[in-house]
Amino acid sequence: MNNIDTKRISRLTAILTQLQSKRILTSTTLAEKFDVSVRTIYRDVKVLERAGVPIYTKDGKGYSLMDGYRIPPVMFTEDEANALITIEQVVMKSSDSSLITAYSGAINKIKAVLSYSTKDKVELLENRIAVSPAIPNAITSNSLTVIQNALTSFKVLDITYKSASKNEITKRSIEPFALYYTLQENWSLIAYCRLRQDYRMFSLDKIITVTQIDTSFKPHELTLASYLKDKEKNFRYP
Repeated sequence: MNNIDTKRISRLTAILTQLQSKRILTSTTLAEKFDVSVRTIYRDVKVLERAGVPIYTKDGKGYSLMDGYRIPPVMFTEDEANALITIEQVVMKSSDSSLITAYSGAINKIKAVLSYSTKDKVELLENRIAVSPAIPNAITSNSLTVIQNALTSFKVLDITYKSASKNEITKRSIEPFALYYTLQENWSLIAYCRLRQDYRMFSLDKIITVTQIDTSFKPHELTLASYLKDKEKNFRYP
């Protein structure tokens, strides 16, 4: 599945969610919200209709869902909800702002489908959990989600990197392989560096710029376990 397909599926899901939360929506409103053309919204609505979603077109007014139609919610047990809320407190102390933004959007959607009794307990738990960050309020990167997308799509990243060991700034083309994190450290990206012709570990707080380019690479045969085992013996700086 390419990036365009992924974006469209995400938009279709979001349109369906919007239609469920509003009595009526115009194509112009949807186009503005998702930053696409009105014609694109027309096509998206047709796709949803062909998939069996009962969308009614009201002349001169907009779109609405058949009364009573609902997206089947994902049901969570109380223990599962508590686990998600606990992780939320950890993520909110993350050093990467892109991760915080993405998780906040996801957890809000999850909270919306919880039962009222579970919501009450979740709200209580939210106020009774505290996580102490290694460095309070230290946002040191904003590239984690871009890196995750490139990693799972096998896309090359162009980065500008400041080496901690040599205190120099270099431009690299890298093949993202894995992400590494401990509660005492910042996020690090393990990647094959085309400049060094070897695997290197890049600290996200040292990445000045990052851009995903339209160049693919073959999946790595190396496993994360084998890399980390080798890292213990011979750590290689970027």
